[in-house]
Amino acid sequence: MPLEAGLLEILACPACHAPLEERETELICTGQDCGLAYPVRDGIPVLLVDEARRPE
Repeated sequence: MPLEAGLLEILACPACHAPLEERETELICTGQDCGLAYPVRDGIPVLLVDEARRPE
């Protein structure tokens, strides 16, 4: 389920403050040194560092 229009433009990674990119059921940090993947549950982004998946 895509996020509401404009929402992605104002969201940022809580760890490094880089923009986020939407992919399937996650928001991926675009920061080169970060790359955390935050889950989207029921259309709501969970922007908690403790819930994020580390880059592979």
